[in-house]
Amino acid sequence: MRRSFDLVLLVAAGLAVWHALHLAAPFALTSPADTVAKAWSMVNSARFWPHAAETAKAFVYALLLAIAGGLGLGLMLGLNRTGAQVAEPMLVSIYSLPKVTLYPVILLIFGLGLPAKIAFGTIHGIIPIAIFAMNAVRNLSPVYLKTARVLHLSRAQTLLTIVIPGALPEIVSGLRIGFSLTLLGVLIGEMFASQRGLGYLIMNAIGLHDVAAIMATILLLAVVAVSANAVLLWLDHRLHHRVAP
Repeated sequence: MRRSFDLVLLVAAGLAVWHALHLAAPFALTSPADTVAKAWSMVNSARFWPHAAETAKAFVYALLLAIAGGLGLGLMLGLNRTGAQVAEPMLVSIYSLPKVTLYPVILLIFGLGLPAKIAFGTIHGIIPIAIFAMNAVRNLSPVYLKTARVLHLSRAQTLLTIVIPGALPEIVSGLRIGFSLTLLGVLIGEMFASQRGLGYLIMNAIGLHDVAAIMATILLLAVVAVSANAVLLWLDHRLHHRVAP
């Protein structure tokens, strides 16, 4: 009950701040009511859904690649402590690079269109997932791996029955971060070089100075992202409470 009240209070405060900013700069921000009305009209427009489908398609592919690559790399490095110690600073350094600087290279490799957006989304999400998975495995109690060796479990059996279940709470935390960053990467890719997608709609609205369309598109994206993040956060808390001593 207290959490629900706090959530309502937070949303009310956010809307109040939003409305105050609109009153201070009506040329830059639409009001919450006008933004919701514009978002509703967009959702009921046939023109909106092909762009939403394009973004969803690119995001799903990018997220699957980021999860597969990130978990594979993270689990492999986590089981090799020397490799993890060498790789972790390298991964952090690579991730600290502005991804926008890599976009020309991605365009040269993949060209314009869906593959470039998938690649750009994947490079945003894969490293955080890999780092969380790697550290989750490294933080497992050594007794688990010793037990696996005593039982003569194969590497695949060790991963499936010991490593992944034990590291799952931290892995889910990484997936939550990777989800948000992959979506961000796909949208940035659409904003730079695309003629379809929600990122393209935002850039097109910026060019037309259509503030209502910009705010409405951002609102729709925020609703989807916050809803998905809330589900993953709930799962994250459940898993951490399950393994808590």
